[in-house]
Amino acid sequence: MKFSNGCWLNKEGYHLSFPQEVYDLQRTKDEATLFAPFQKIVHPGMTLDGGMLTVKLSSPMRDVIRVKSVHHAGGVEVGPRFALNELRPDITMEETEHVFKFQSGDLTAIVTKEDYSIAFIRKGEELTKSEKNGLSYIRDDQNVPFIREQLSIDVGEWIYGLGERFTSFVKNGQSVEVWNEDGGTGSEQAYKNIPFYVSNKVYGVFVNHPERVSFEIGSEKVSKAQFSVSGEELDYYIVAGDTLKDVLANYTALTGKPPLLPKWSFGLWLSTSFLTSYDEETVNRFIDGMVERDLPMDVFHFDCLWMKEFEWCNFEWDERMFPDPKGMLARLKEKGLKICVWINPYIGQKSTLFAEAKEKGFLIKRADGSVWQWDKWQPGLGVVDFTNETARQWYTEKLETLIDMGVDSFKTDFGERIPTDVVYEDGSNPLKMHNYYTHLYNETVYDLLEKRLGKNEAVLFARSATVGGQQFPVHWGGDSFSNYTSMAETLRGGLSLGLAGFGYWSHDIGGFETGSSPDLYKRWTQFGLLSSHSRYHGSGDYKVPWLYDEEAVKITRQFTKLKIKLMPYLYSSSVETTDKGLPMMRPMMLEFPEDETCHVLDRQYMLGEKLLVAPVFNKEGTVRYYVPKGTWTNMLTNEKVEGEKWHTETHDYTTLPLLVKENTVLAVGGTDSTSDYEYTENVTFHLFEIPDGQKQECLIHDQTGGVVARGQVARDGRRLTFQTTGLKNPYQLVLRNLFTVKSVSGGESEQSPEGALIQVRTPEEVVTIDL
Repeated sequence: MKFSNGCWLNKEGYHLSFPQEVYDLQRTKDEATLFAPFQKIVHPGMTLDGGMLTVKLSSPMRDVIRVKSVHHAGGVEVGPRFALNELRPDITMEETEHVFKFQSGDLTAIVTKEDYSIAFIRKGEELTKSEKNGLSYIRDDQNVPFIREQLSIDVGEWIYGLGERFTSFVKNGQSVEVWNEDGGTGSEQAYKNIPFYVSNKVYGVFVNHPERVSFEIGSEKVSKAQFSVSGEELDYYIVAGDTLKDVLANYTALTGKPPLLPKWSFGLWLSTSFLTSYDEETVNRFIDGMVERDLPMDVFHFDCLWMKEFEWCNFEWDERMFPDPKGMLARLKEKGLKICVWINPYIGQKSTLFAEAKEKGFLIKRADGSVWQWDKWQPGLGVVDFTNETARQWYTEKLETLIDMGVDSFKTDFGERIPTDVVYEDGSNPLKMHNYYTHLYNETVYDLLEKRLGKNEAVLFARSATVGGQQFPVHWGGDSFSNYTSMAETLRGGLSLGLAGFGYWSHDIGGFETGSSPDLYKRWTQFGLLSSHSRYHGSGDYKVPWLYDEEAVKITRQFTKLKIKLMPYLYSSSVETTDKGLPMMRPMMLEFPEDETCHVLDRQYMLGEKLLVAPVFNKEGTVRYYVPKGTWTNMLTNEKVEGEKWHTETHDYTTLPLLVKENTVLAVGGTDSTSDYEYTENVTFHLFEIPDGQKQECLIHDQTGGVVARGQVARDGRRLTFQTTGLKNPYQLVLRNLFTVKSVSGGESEQSPEGALIQVRTPEEVVTIDL
């Protein structure tokens, strides 16, 4: 929200007051309170008839400082509030006549008392600053209050994040409203709005408000990142660290880490699509067609029309299409599939559950006690009130019936169209609940799955989110269009979401809206199967590959099997996601902060720490991408690619830039039929550009996140030494783009298309290779 009229004036209708000095300061062991009046107090009479802001500094954890500014503190505290993990670290405070310093870890807030400003310094470097008149208390002509903060943006500084945003990846110059809306993937609206941004100067800012937060990122004052809320207080956190990865680790330590997901969730998900006509025969035709064509899949998803039309949601199978749902699910699970079904938190008036929910008070109400209803989406729908614990239990009981039938996962759709002219059972503020509603919705369903299926077995396919939603994965990008522009928008959204603390992400391969061409389908298939999670889904058309052309079948087979074979690496990357809060799909700037070219790249990404992916976004097959320093290897073509330069290439559908970083040991699995297998059996280790004098290892994890095996290489001149621990049986080594092998001790060498292939006789044997 903008309050200025250029550099000198305020917008008409707004009245701004600014803290002018720190008149008084009080300290306790854990926090400091600054009293900052709106005018300098030069004599006692000036303490009359004037306002002030009370600003509290505290720290929930090392390298994080909280700044909470309050005008009138007498209001009633009404939730919801984000659940935050506060560790209360040791802090230090120093005060002189002119300056007050508040330090947590290596982060220091330096307050200039004479003119009220706060600079945030880490290890001697200024990260950002609230300059004089940056913090403001504002009233409009209708006497509505706002508090605004402006933090400095430095020369060459870029701002990122704020949730899954489909606009430009770099947020400088953008106005962003943190307000969840169902707006598709091609507008400024977003399903997952997160009031947290990060900077390439290595810090983040988290605005601790579940209600609407308005950001002006260099779009009102070009040198300022501005944020404002309506009300009498503003609460934000400066999050720091040695690297941007540390910033994300600290932020997710504060708001919640993503959990470790089941192995099967990383395999291919096939959907019925949205408005298609299907029954058990159709479902079996698709699944059997995948099997007959050697197309591995791990999950089958039933979208809306598993229930009768007009009755979403009643959680009952449409008996006209599925007369024996429990038997059908059992038969599907005999084929090795997991089952996901679509749900949402809205109950249409025709649903058998509507009258029951109304009678029991389980739906959100208007002020007069009537049920809030409208006709958008489903005629006369009501919205489940998840602040009502009995309603939450009632809702989960309906889902438990489905779990008892054999359902393994739920697609928790919607959750964005939440009214504000309503009353909640627990008295929650409806403006705060608009964004927060999705948290209760997804938490309810995720907790049920975890309770019924066990830890690290729960997984959703969710569309909406707010702060902390990363604890209930997976999230997908929403309703995309079937064109290359939308494919690129989708990637931007995923990269931005990853910088907001979300570790896993997916999207509709081929685009959601009807009309994907065979060309787009194949290119999006490459992208989709090199994402953390992969799903074919659409609106009015089926998404099985043979309906496009035979080449689409071939490409689906190739990239699905590639992803499955990469699962030892991908699963270890997901463990890092759980431990450190890092996204599996990473913007280039997160891995290569020292390379400024990487700071603005949004058409390529790192999949984990070692793989660079550059999707193709045109029918000509041409791709232009940037490679950071080093010698990289295209995993698909085995060609070397030199770094610190741009490359332009043309690829057919079987290849794209999938580059492996130098000095990499990559574990490749011995199975290509399912993502849920034993990663320590029949492993092939690929060695990429191991420089002289270097050591490197790769880790293999089990489904609890523990390290169960590892492969280690060391190079000394022309001698490589490789050894493993924890493997179940003998393994293979592939030397990619290395010198010709002269001799091998501990295995037998032969040549393969990828390079020297060494068969190792026993898993414990140390292999010595002379080049």
